[in-house]
Amino acid sequence: MLVELRIRNVAVIESVTLPLASGLNVLTGETGAGKSLIVGALALLTGERASADQVRKGASRATVEGVFDLPTDHLLWKELDGHGIEISDAPLLVIKREVLASGRSRAWINGGAVTASLLAQLTTRLVSVHGQHESVALLDPSRQREALDEYAECDTVLEELQSVWDLVNRIRGEQRTLEERLRAALQRSDFLRFQLAEIRTAAPVEGEDQALETEIRRLSHAEDLQRLAREAREGLAGSEEAIASQLGLVRRTLQSLMRIDNEMERLQPGLDTAVYALEELVRELDSYVETVDVDPHRLRELEERRDIIHGLKRKYGPGIADVLRTAVDAEQELALVDGDDSSLQEVEAALKSAESSLAETALRLGGLRRSAASLFARAVTELLPELGMPDGRFEVVLSPLEAIGPTGAESIQFRVALNTGSDFGPLSRIASGGELARIMLALSTVLARLQQVPTLIFDEVDAGVGGAVAWQVGALMRQVGEHHQVLSISHLAQIAAFAHHHVVVRKDASGSLTTADTSVLEGEDRIREIARMLGGDEDREVSRAHARELLDRAEKDSPSPRQRQRQRQRRGKPV
Repeated sequence: MLVELRIRNVAVIESVTLPLASGLNVLTGETGAGKSLIVGALALLTGERASADQVRKGASRATVEGVFDLPTDHLLWKELDGHGIEISDAPLLVIKREVLASGRSRAWINGGAVTASLLAQLTTRLVSVHGQHESVALLDPSRQREALDEYAECDTVLEELQSVWDLVNRIRGEQRTLEERLRAALQRSDFLRFQLAEIRTAAPVEGEDQALETEIRRLSHAEDLQRLAREAREGLAGSEEAIASQLGLVRRTLQSLMRIDNEMERLQPGLDTAVYALEELVRELDSYVETVDVDPHRLRELEERRDIIHGLKRKYGPGIADVLRTAVDAEQELALVDGDDSSLQEVEAALKSAESSLAETALRLGGLRRSAASLFARAVTELLPELGMPDGRFEVVLSPLEAIGPTGAESIQFRVALNTGSDFGPLSRIASGGELARIMLALSTVLARLQQVPTLIFDEVDAGVGGAVAWQVGALMRQVGEHHQVLSISHLAQIAAFAHHHVVVRKDASGSLTTADTSVLEGEDRIREIARMLGGDEDREVSRAHARELLDRAEKDSPSPRQRQRQRQRRGKPV
């Protein structure tokens, strides 16, 4: 349970430490005193979105810290250990949330930093908040389905169904894509065959276009290439003025020099290298002249081939690789048309298997829901007399859907009959605002019996009720408090009278900033607060006497579990 809640610099709250106890805790105070801020602080502690406007004016940060006392065998300890969070302080668990003035937030569990999403995930096992808006939300068919599924404890099967549903949708998408490709291929088959034949006939090869351009360029200038090569050869060795002749003269001159001065023999290797290089260059030029052919026929063939390749590139390019890819794509599309539909057959087989699995999972989910529906309706109906609806009856109707959806094969509707002889009808048509709030409380009470959530928050769920009905609501909350810690924010004295632990919130506007504070009420202080809530003058003895009478009556009207069991047996109700 939540042992203590510490709030610092949240909105108008400067510093509040709220001690809580087991059983029914009731939080009261004047309208606008700050009760909703405490619920908001609890919401921060459970991972809800943080914002800068939650930080008290002038403060750099707001903090909320909750101390929980949990049984050592609670499932949350195992989850915390799985996330690497320190659990050595069990049974105490400390959760802290900090919101900076910039709007950024941080969170810790037992001193270990956690994300807001992980905080929200883990605290669902600690706190469950039920507010006024849930009465209206209860009219939503999806919320009714969620309530039944929670009672049926079918989370695992529902997750499995949603997973298979996603798979079915994905395969259906693949099937549609393949079928669209097949239709498109049928419409384009003649064009695709023309494309494929044109490319296959030409049989282009990657890099061929560059090779063609190189060879065409040589053949187009063959005569010039021969002429230039011969001129270069003549310049090297074709006459007495050529370089070879001049080099021979130099060679003879150096040999004469070396006969006189043998130290000049060191020049001989360089001279020999020059002579050999010149002779090799002459041979290369002679060979080149022989390889350059003037072949107009070959040139025309190459130019025609280049035109074919350029035409393919214009149509299917820009490059030969794109042309070849076009052929592959056309071949694959035609394979669908020509009977190679193995991919489509594989997808259809996978879809059939997935749809069969979806139907089987939906059948199991529907079985869980139908089994739970009558038990759920019976448990809620049992509570309606205790909430001022002595002839009230509640039922859950499951109607088959035309097709299986992501939440199953049936719709869920809650129906009530609140008077003797009246027919069942949907909540939106039968129940008033006050009745709807009480039905929501009955549902929350039934669901709470199943949950391991130790702390339940009821945020002004008593709105729209009063008198004897408010008294019955308070008695029911006290009963729930025997199995869970309950924190009820209320304006009704009838509910406050049933509290095991009464806390009041007060606003102080005496300083430069408005502040809110809390205090635990006992004895005469509690009597004065109950008197104020009854609408009397808390300083008058008659008002305080009325408050004492209310507290005494609440104590007498709070039967033990064994007494309630006997009462139900006398009424013929299920235990």
